[in-house]
Amino acid sequence: MSDIRQWRKSSYSGDAANNCVEVARAADAAVLLRESDEPQTVITTTPAALRALTRAAKAGRFDQLSR
Repeated sequence: MSDIRQWRKSSYSGDAANNCVEVARAADAAVLLRESDEPQTVITTTPAALRALTRAAKAGRFDQLSR
């Protein structure tokens, strides 16, 4: 994955060094996600799919899963 620009840590992670979500953009415009404590496991998605997931989470569509 040498075409990755730079991994960015979620602002919600605070100062946690190994307990955060990181995001990067690949050269082909794909969005890459990983958990900092397992950096070798990377999820690839599109910007549109990530926006849809973020909107759904903010709207509370997954709240029932934590019960």
